[in-house]
Amino acid sequence: MDSITFTSDTVLSDVHIYTPNCSHLMVRLNGDGQPVFVSKFKILHNSTAHSKGDVEHLSNEETRDDDLIHQIGGGGATVSGKDEPRSDTLLDADGDLDVTRRSDGNLHSDEDDEWREKVYPTIISKGEDFFNEEQEEDCSEIRIEHTMGTALEDVGKQVWRGAFLLADYILNYSHLFRDHTVLELGAGTGMTSIVTATVAKTIYCTDVGEDLLNMCQRNVIANKHIYGTTGSEIKVRDLDWLKDEFCTDTKNPYCWSEEETAQLHDQTDVLFAADVFYDDDLTDAFFQTIYRVLSHLRNPSTVYLSVEKRLNFTLRKLDVTCDAYDHFRLCLDELANMSDGRTSFVVESVKLAFPQFLVYERVEQLELWKIIVEPHTAMKRLL
Repeated sequence: MDSITFTSDTVLSDVHIYTPNCSHLMVRLNGDGQPVFVSKFKILHNSTAHSKGDVEHLSNEETRDDDLIHQIGGGGATVSGKDEPRSDTLLDADGDLDVTRRSDGNLHSDEDDEWREKVYPTIISKGEDFFNEEQEEDCSEIRIEHTMGTALEDVGKQVWRGAFLLADYILNYSHLFRDHTVLELGAGTGMTSIVTATVAKTIYCTDVGEDLLNMCQRNVIANKHIYGTTGSEIKVRDLDWLKDEFCTDTKNPYCWSEEETAQLHDQTDVLFAADVFYDDDLTDAFFQTIYRVLSHLRNPSTVYLSVEKRLNFTLRKLDVTCDAYDHFRLCLDELANMSDGRTSFVVESVKLAFPQFLVYERVEQLELWKIIVEPHTAMKRLL
């Protein structure tokens, strides 16, 4: 395999598009025959490195890795110093730029390798267990298995900016999640659940599809060094939004036990989902699922939703539209205006004024929403 190729129906996350040009580590093929890569994400615990300028500097200067595992950083930032005007640029007699060209030898210098080399995925070994106990563990480094470029139905196997945004919020406002029981819907690779485990007590990390859940479970196990000392527990479980009941089939390794469903209903008070609103039917199913889950919870709860507004040109309207985002907002409005006599829903937009703990491009299209869920007074008396 000499280069990464994508077909016309392939979806590729912006996180992977803007990964700096260093070698990718392909560790295996998954059950669907898709190449699986490993990325490292650094949690910036140093408070002085949380400003936008500092994050951009880190994405420019600290993305090289000796083990050929790429750190995913900010989107589109150039390598420091590469875009500065050259001091030796002169004008010729006609006023045109007369640029002194580098020799061929300089084009392959060590200094230029970091930003000039072409991306070549490298197969280490097919089926090898990349995460092993002998690897050196960095308590501020999350290592995630993921794919790069999938069909729309497999986008959960990639890493998305919405997961970074929600993780940032959790790290900044850890007191809102500390010692809580949390349910994540559409967890994908498990990135946000892993970050949440640094503060929360129990996290139900849910999605659907055996291959995706296997990948998520591998990531949870591989990152115990991030949350293990806190005593937190991440439970990877199957939760299909298109079904009315939790999976209790014991043939499914990610099924729910009676004790777990009871614990979910009795103790959960935080739910969240990161960047899962890209298909209208699935968005409808998502809101139906959270309404059904919320109706069984004993405690008042809060839902956090991150979303990225994606612009698309459509021939139908001959204009740039955000159909998936517009449908998401419609569902939010319907939830806020719902009057079922049992529960009240207060929908709020969260200002993105909090610092970044992770290196990514926080584009203006990213949004974070909060839904405060409380039973009506009559229902409180019954509970």
